[in-house]
Amino acid sequence: MKLLLFLLLPVLAFAHGGAVDKQGGHFNRKDNTYHCHNEPCFSIHEHAEKAFRKADPSTYSKVYNRKDWPHWIDFDGDCQNTRQELLITTSNTPVQFKSNKRCAVTYGKWRDVYTGKTFTKASDLDIDHIVPLAHAHRHGAEKWTRKQRRDFANDIDNLLVVDDSVNQSKSDQAPHEWLPPNQDYWCEYGQRWTRVKDKYGLRYSEQERITLKRLAETCL
Repeated sequence: MKLLLFLLLPVLAFAHGGAVDKQGGHFNRKDNTYHCHNEPCFSIHEHAEKAFRKADPSTYSKVYNRKDWPHWIDFDGDCQNTRQELLITTSNTPVQFKSNKRCAVTYGKWRDVYTGKTFTKASDLDIDHIVPLAHAHRHGAEKWTRKQRRDFANDIDNLLVVDDSVNQSKSDQAPHEWLPPNQDYWCEYGQRWTRVKDKYGLRYSEQERITLKRLAETCL
């Protein structure tokens, strides 16, 4: 998490010899954290957000409602919805079902790429939208049809089986606000985030682009 703070502030100068840098803050090398003390440090994020809203106020014209994004969907009518299909295909062992109908998965073996941990109970796992639904709504999807939202919400390219508590901590945050605890996955996370946003023509914020560029550097 401390290294995450370092990554999320790539535009700041980190040297500190008892004084603040040109942005009004300093980097503490003892605990790898950045501290704001003066302007413009405190206002960087606020100003960028205001500029984005001013540039495209339509982004905020409609309130996000999760119910407008239908999931999980049983596309092929076999009683296994998107969540169950993903649990089945990503398990490292044959899964066990709740009943003979084979509709709901209860046990298997999954590795969560966000934490690097292994899980065997399906109830301990969430299906994460790499690009969250609310984030998509704020960056170009606010005028989508219900079908477009349904397709996005169930797109396997945008889904991962992860620890439910980590998924909740991520919420609807972008890479400049949250990254997986497992730093070994940062490269692929940035790549998948970018592929999904480009696939659906979603907008990027300036902070988001800066962080994605730094994530790309971890792939080298």
